[in-house]
Amino acid sequence: MHIKEEAIERHTLAVIVDNEPGILARIAGLFTARGYNISSLTVSEISDDDLISRITIVTFASAPVMEQIIAQLERLVPVHKVVDLTAKGEHVERELALIKVVGTGDHRIEALRLAEVYRARVVDATISSFVFEVTGTIDKIDKFVELMREVGLIEVARTGIVAISRGREPA
Repeated sequence: MHIKEEAIERHTLAVIVDNEPGILARIAGLFTARGYNISSLTVSEISDDDLISRITIVTFASAPVMEQIIAQLERLVPVHKVVDLTAKGEHVERELALIKVVGTGDHRIEALRLAEVYRARVVDATISSFVFEVTGTIDKIDKFVELMREVGLIEVARTGIVAISRGREPA
């Protein structure tokens, strides 16, 4: 008998929750306790009164496991809504990164040239270093970081993914 293995796919979840102490730890604990990995996690208040937050989680799972994750998240009391943006259809994902590059001469010129190509902004500059701000898809940022390694990359800070569904309807 041959058992069919489920394909592991990348999923981006939007989780709308009450903004209360401990909710992020409870959600992360749910993933940890079941052995699910979180690739990216971002949180921000989204209501005018700061009572509601949106948590964006990127994880990898098969379809049955993703159904289980969503069901378990929906059972948590302060969770209002869980949307698998990947399953819902087209959505927009972006990340922001700050990238510090040190160099002089040709390396400095090349770093600025590459930054222009990737539409990265210089947010800090000294005689021997730059801090670039770049936004875009994970692939764009990964490629920019890879290129900066060759011209003097010394530090990277990334925000994690933020995502929103396309069209008229909210997540």
